[in-house]
Amino acid sequence: MRSRAAAAILSDSGFTNVFNMQGGIRAWEGLVAAGPPEAGMAYFGDAAKPDELAMLAWMLEEGSRQFYLRLDEFLKDEEARRLFQSLAKAEESHEKTLAELYKTFSGGRDLEEGLPAEKDEFMEGGIKVDEALLWARDKDLRAILEFAISLETNAYDLYIKMGRKFEGDASKVFSLLGDEEKKHLERLAALLEKKI
Repeated sequence: MRSRAAAAILSDSGFTNVFNMQGGIRAWEGLVAAGPPEAGMAYFGDAAKPDELAMLAWMLEEGSRQFYLRLDEFLKDEEARRLFQSLAKAEESHEKTLAELYKTFSGGRDLEEGLPAEKDEFMEGGIKVDEALLWARDKDLRAILEFAISLETNAYDLYIKMGRKFEGDASKVFSLLGDEEKKHLERLAALLEKKI
């Protein structure tokens, strides 16, 4: 997932000769690839409206918040539990920012009015929360941290793209959210480095 995210970021930055091998290095060595649920990058067509993008970003933040909160059910490392609880609070803060942005874009409507009645919980990277939790239950802390890093990479890329798509205040908001996702990446990487 990390190489896929890196390939998407490079491609979005204008590089044209970018490749990502399905299965990563394990496939290269002839082994069967195994890993967390496949996280894809979020792409948006030019026709996507600003309010739709703000709502989608809100839904992805909510899914990630749920994932981070529910990791508490089986994580044993206290430092990791505190980090994921802190990240869940940060996602909640992002949701408030995105709800205000949605209100601006939609002419004053509340975001709750626009949410689909029946919705699966997806998180950053387009992964279902329940699938990610099922995968994480029997994984070690290193695998969970690497997975969270890939999710935050997807979020960072998403906000960079959204920041480029708009001008003015909307661009500033998405850039700010991107900066916060970058800080999440740094915190997760620091804990991973400490635990390995």
